[in-house]
Amino acid sequence: MLLFISGAEIVFVFFIVLLVFGADKIPSIARTLAKGMTQVRQATNDIKSEIQKSVDVDIENPTKKLTQDFKEEVDKVKKDFNELGDSIKRDL
Repeated sequence: MLLFISGAEIVFVFFIVLLVFGADKIPSIARTLAKGMTQVRQATNDIKSEIQKSVDVDIENPTKKLTQDFKEEVDKVKKDFNELGDSIKRDL
């Protein structure tokens, strides 16, 4: 957006702001804008870090969960084979 504003236009906007708000109000307005921009930047960084954390958790946990589920299923099959083998031995 600032790419389409020339230097003369910026000076004109500053002059209008000076006329509307006065010279004594401009520093407080600038401080308020700076605080607002800082809060927006911090909020964006917080959102980015939360998204990154959730992506990291989603990437790590499914593989761990999948491995755990696979091991549980293998253990169940081993248990079933052992029970089947025991019942066959009893029958003989």
